[in-house]
Amino acid sequence: MKGLKVSENVVKIEKYLRKIDHIIRLKGREILSDFNITIPQFTALQILINNQGMTIGELSQKMALACSTITDLIDRMERNGLVIRKKDENDKRVVRIEVLSKGHEIVDKVLEKRIDYLNTKMKSLTEEQKVFLSEGLERLYDSMKDD
Repeated sequence: MKGLKVSENVVKIEKYLRKIDHIIRLKGREILSDFNITIPQFTALQILINNQGMTIGELSQKMALACSTITDLIDRMERNGLVIRKKDENDKRVVRIEVLSKGHEIVDKVLEKRIDYLNTKMKSLTEEQKVFLSEGLERLYDSMKDD
């Protein structure tokens, strides 16, 4: 912030984004405990669903964790029926991770509960305020996502 005049609104936005993130993370942990799944497992499931056919190495890079850590994580997830390892059809030396229906169901249910929670907390907002907030957050995300 040296030499750069930051508006009071930007300071407030940063502060409230941090506070909201903290509350959502706490609520998210609470919701995950109902499904007997850890935060890293849930994160891995989301990444695998959005990037089908990933290898352990690719997942390791996305999660910024060591391959050995991801291997242990996938072992536990496989034992719990969330994912399965499959040999690549074109190169049998390559093993890809596939999310099973139980993994998809858990992600869907957790996200549904998180959305229900957020919807409950936003009851006092008008539809117009929700649209304004949604569009503003989307524009902020679009300007940040490639950093």
